[in-house]
Amino acid sequence: MIIYVDQEQCTGCQICLPSCPFGAIELQGDKAFIIEEKCTLCGACVDACPMQAIVRTKETIVEQKIIDIASYRGVWIFAEQRLGKIQNVTFELLGAGRILANERKQELCAVLLGHNIREQAKELLFYGADKVYVIDDPILENFQDDPYSECVQHLVRAYKPEILLCGATNIGRSFIPQVAVKLETGLTADCTGFAIDSEKGNLLQTRPAFGGNIFATIATMRHRPQMATVRHKVMKPAERLAAPHGEIIEVSIPEKAKQVRTRFIQRVEELEETVNLAEADIIVSGGRGLGDPKNFDFIRALAKALGGAVGSSRAAVDAGWISYSHQVGQTGKTVCPKLYIAVGISGAVQHLVGMRSSDTIVAINKDPEAPIFKVATYGIVGDFKEIVPAMIKHFSS
Repeated sequence: MIIYVDQEQCTGCQICLPSCPFGAIELQGDKAFIIEEKCTLCGACVDACPMQAIVRTKETIVEQKIIDIASYRGVWIFAEQRLGKIQNVTFELLGAGRILANERKQELCAVLLGHNIREQAKELLFYGADKVYVIDDPILENFQDDPYSECVQHLVRAYKPEILLCGATNIGRSFIPQVAVKLETGLTADCTGFAIDSEKGNLLQTRPAFGGNIFATIATMRHRPQMATVRHKVMKPAERLAAPHGEIIEVSIPEKAKQVRTRFIQRVEELEETVNLAEADIIVSGGRGLGDPKNFDFIRALAKALGGAVGSSRAAVDAGWISYSHQVGQTGKTVCPKLYIAVGISGAVQHLVGMRSSDTIVAINKDPEAPIFKVATYGIVGDFKEIVPAMIKHFSS
């Protein structure tokens, strides 16, 4: 429903103004106007207007476009590469995609965008891709939203995959929503699991909701492709085959992808002495319980002694103690190391979502009631300034 003022009938009598309990009517010149943001469609003004100039009516409903779902076939994954190197999340997508493709009895295909990447395309065949669609162009050498989203939607319209998966990485989260909008389909973000509805064949997409307290299962019933981003380190990666069996299909870059609204200027790599957080087998994380940003030196020293990476809670990042690239949790990185050491981290649900699948969790906290101990494999109650230096000394010797 909508309410509007028929300007030809309105006499500017102002009787309607006090009738609205929400202040949604104002006088502009000598005519009344409805403020849509404030209007609750209660209809009090309609009854009050003596000239019947205020009208309540139904909005025109736009007919929904009908999709021929049966014409869409195949499971696709977006193969992310940076500086010409295939990222590990791609192999996880191929592993998950193969399971879905086998269940649907369809092909598993990969989409690879970049410049001088034909050799990398061959590598994807070793990990089970039946086809690799490649668009190789200098414009795609450095990631930018416009050309990447245009290329992917161009390929989808041409070949009509049933399912399209992408990593929930900085790149994936940046451009894949644009693809979904252009294709007028749904997108489920940060998925941790998939299944196929045996009755209708729809993709059942599982993701954490309400801070990880529950898991929601989402299905795209009337649109295609069914699109989802997948959290890194939650899917088992595909194994490398002895010999490839698929084919590479090279596609020319669409003209519209050359219309770029932004310009790539420079890439600045963050300098870190420790290993990459997302790929680390050992992670040492610090939180607000450290008490001072200088105390992250303890965290860095322990990570270096163990050959691991430095992580942090959101609270430490929000306080400006360490950069966002180290954040573990719902709004940071999802990690799955063999060993996760949490120092001075209370264990908020948002943080646990990003690390609770770690093989072994060691929590160090002076508060014996800290929630982190409920998920920890081992818990140490005490002052980290005494415990962490002892660990550094032991592992450095």
